[in-house]
Amino acid sequence: MTVEGTDRPPQETMASERPHRIVSWNVNGIRAVAKKGFRDWLDSSGAEIVGLQEVRASHDQIPPDVHGLDGWHYHWVCAERAGYSGVGLMARRPHDEVRCTLGVRTLDCEGRLVMARFGALTVVNGYFPNGNGPDRDNSRIPFKLRFYKKLFEVLEAEKARGARILVMGDFNTAHEEIDIARPKENRETSGFTAIERKEMSRWLAKGWVDTFRHFEKGAGHYTWWSQRFGVREKNIGWRIDYVLASPAAMEFVRGAAIHPEIKGSDHCPISVDVDDAIFRGSP
Repeated sequence: MTVEGTDRPPQETMASERPHRIVSWNVNGIRAVAKKGFRDWLDSSGAEIVGLQEVRASHDQIPPDVHGLDGWHYHWVCAERAGYSGVGLMARRPHDEVRCTLGVRTLDCEGRLVMARFGALTVVNGYFPNGNGPDRDNSRIPFKLRFYKKLFEVLEAEKARGARILVMGDFNTAHEEIDIARPKENRETSGFTAIERKEMSRWLAKGWVDTFRHFEKGAGHYTWWSQRFGVREKNIGWRIDYVLASPAAMEFVRGAAIHPEIKGSDHCPISVDVDDAIFRGSP
């Protein structure tokens, strides 16, 4: 599902002003998705910046047809636990600075975050925790909320001073009933409990913009599906992947997209298109 902004007619956009695409994708294992056409997708994606979540590999396990490609700059963050979590950031332009921690060891050891500045734009790529415990008992919801709240705290001062920030990734929360195919059946399921949804609401109430919902108000748009047989084909999904924009960044966002046709993971990629001017100016 692609949704384009309407404030600038395409026929009036000069080639030099074509927007840049920024993409987020939970790949559910970079080694697995590399065998399912990741390189072909990357080459055809038109992406300028790509944030990956749930990489689940150490640096030396990143496949060569993903890492080290000509024209790309990389930053990988691994969890201390082998084969778990992890994020990566790929960009066709070098970053000016990068940060991978929140300053809380219990949060940082899971390798869930990379924040990089490209000129005046800061891109935050996050793999937000799932609230399910080992027995699928919602016991990790408090940990999940600590991650949400600490990241919010880190970013709030920058947002308040007018910084351009995009926070993208797998938030592991469906915000409203419209964002989940079966809301009634999942009210006690992590990812759709009232307390998790309330935390998402807090971000939006403080000025963060859900870029996809800015352009698209309709139902039936999801980014994750259970791997049970037939679920994705029937579109019984959850929208748990987002790009949130600070107000200053939102001024430069021209469209948002969900790409359910892209397979290889239980999530699909999402994207925003931004004006080149978002990178220019004072950070």
